Amino acid sequence: MEKVQIQNLSARYGERRVLDGVTLPILEQEILSIIGPANSGKTTFLRSLNRLAELEPSFRLEGRILLNGTDIYGPAIDIAALRRKLGMVYAVPVPLPRSIFENLVFGPRLAGTRDRARLEELVERSLRAAFLWDEVKDRLQESALKLSGGQQQRLCVARVLALEPEVLLLDEPCSGLDPISTRKIEEALQDLKSRYSVVIVTNNTKQAARASDRTAFFLSGQMIECAPTPELFASARDQRTEDYITGRYG
Repeated sequence: MEKVQIQNLSARYGERRVLDGVTLPILEQEILSIIGPANSGKTTFLRSLNRLAELEPSFRLEGRILLNGTDIYGPAIDIAALRRKLGMVYAVPVPLPRSIFENLVFGPRLAGTRDRARLEELVERSLRAAFLWDEVKDRLQESALKLSGGQQQRLCVARVLALEPEVLLLDEPCSGLDPISTRKIEEALQDLKSRYSVVIVTNNTKQAARASDRTAFFLSGQMIECAPTPELFASARDQRTEDYITGRYG
């Protein structure tokens, strides 16, 4: 079943067009990878899904993005609530200069959750989902800045999960991580897809091949093709896709 429908999506910053007529469904309980060379519009696509792109004054969007059938750019949309439903994790982890516990309850408190037992439940559940609980359960009052880079990134995943989103958006979440930390992130994503739709932008084609159910290839703002990941990597329909995933250009 389709969780998000992207219909003929085009976007520009001033006169510079960065997306051109992208139509793509995001399904429930799947991991969708977006791959492509630099300047293909991948990050703008991701940031359009939770309306972060419009924070740039020159940004303009055409087409529609529907979440559960509702146009997310409609006039009645609560943008703060929308961004809780489509949570974003960035390439560089940015934990708050607070304790691990306070990092995780900061968002729920802003959203109105005050009950201590409920907050503690969210902390444990989110850390377990991010495969981090066993490593930090006895350190919740320590500064999050003391965590390793890989742990900080999993903390940022947990921080988004604490807001109970419907879709998880990840922009190069493993770009600065070592192979062990990358594996832990990927293991967490496989577990999370049973409860969320996951969209991951990655420049690592091997990661897309390992971790995703479907893969979409973007080039110069256009979606060239999208297919089940094994099919795309075994027999891409478009020669440009084949050239990219085999490393002929990047």
